[in-house]
Amino acid sequence: MSHDKHQAFYDSLAAEWDLMFTAEDFERLSHLVEGMGIDKGWHILDIGCGTGVLFDLLRRKIGPDGTITGVDFSLRMATRAHRNFPFENVNVVDADATNLPFKPDTFDMAVSFSSFDNFSDPKKALAEAHRVLRSGAQLCIIYLASSKELSEEHKRAGGLLADDHLPPREKMAELFSLSNFKTVRIEDHPGLYLACAVTNK
Repeated sequence: MSHDKHQAFYDSLAAEWDLMFTAEDFERLSHLVEGMGIDKGWHILDIGCGTGVLFDLLRRKIGPDGTITGVDFSLRMATRAHRNFPFENVNVVDADATNLPFKPDTFDMAVSFSSFDNFSDPKKALAEAHRVLRSGAQLCIIYLASSKELSEEHKRAGGLLADDHLPPREKMAELFSLSNFKTVRIEDHPGLYLACAVTNK
C-alpha cells in the first residue's frame, strides 16, 4: 500500500471533507482546544490539516499576532484550506509530515486532527514534529473516536483504509519517547483519542 494512493484518496475527498463534521463535532473540538493552554501570539503548526477544520478555533486563541501553518500531503486539501481561510496569519503548505519544510524550533505548538493514522512513518513524523517545535512545546494528536472505534470504522470502510489504525496507549507512549517527547497524557475511550506530549530538548 503506497503513500501515493492515500494522497490520491484524500485528494478525491477534499470537496466533501468539510461536510463530514457536525456542529456537535465543532463544539467538542472547541472544548478540546480551550483546554490546550494556547496563548496569544503563538505560532501553531497543524500537521495533516485537511481543509483547515481546526483553523478557526485556533485563530480565536492566538489572535492577530499569532500564526497558523497548515501542512497536508494532499494538494487539493491544502488548496481548499487556503481558500477557506485567506487570512494573513494563516499559511498552508503542501508537504509530508515525515519531511516538514521548516527550520528547527519554529513553532510553539503542533496539532494533528484526524490524520495521524495516515502518516506513512509515524515515528519519523513525530521526530520531525519534535525538530520544528521549540523546547517545552506541546504536540496534540486528536480524534473524535477511540482507537478501537477508528479501527472498526476503517475495517468497515475497507479498501485503502482497512489497515489504518491508531497506536494503543502503550505503543503511543513508546513512540513519543523514541522521538524525545515526554508523555503528558493519552486518553483513549469512546468518542475521543487525545495524545499530548511535550518536547524534551
